[in-house]
Amino acid sequence: MTDDELIALLEVKDRNALVELENKYGAYCKSIAMNILRDRQDCDECLNDAYLSVWNAIPPARPDDLRMYLAGIVRNTAISHWRKLHAQKRGSGHVELLLEELSDAAACDSALEKLDDTLALKDAFNGFLESLKPEQRRIFLLRYWYMHTIEEIAQKLDISQSKVKVTLHRTRNKLKKLLEREGLL
Repeated sequence: MTDDELIALLEVKDRNALVELENKYGAYCKSIAMNILRDRQDCDECLNDAYLSVWNAIPPARPDDLRMYLAGIVRNTAISHWRKLHAQKRGSGHVELLLEELSDAAACDSALEKLDDTLALKDAFNGFLESLKPEQRRIFLLRYWYMHTIEEIAQKLDISQSKVKVTLHRTRNKLKKLLEREGLL
């Protein structure tokens, strides 16, 4: 089933849309949620919430890229779910570590929040990603979008953990300089 057909089913609120969505993108969505939550039961709950969000969002939304639209919803839902689960344990988990790493590059949490809310920041961030070499971009996205560990990235790309760490450090510094230059910090 094509994405346009799936969106059309969602627009008319056909319950088969959710089955088809799960068939086509379930494994992809599950991998995103598992990288964040690291628990099967929490992942299943997150996916149910994410599918409900998609159900409620379409219409009026009509995404150009359903896969990426769904990935964003699953990622945001998983992060929200993770934060609720770990509200008493701030700073101790995998996701919190990733957010701290990025906030160091952005110098403040508000800059990270603007990433979702400010068009200028989104444009700068997209331009930043496009400016990276393919390997740098892949490492950066695996770490901060898909939330893989350093070890998982090194294994997946068949490179050393040290190279992953150095690449991430340099990339975060580039991001910080760009955001400063653009006056977005």
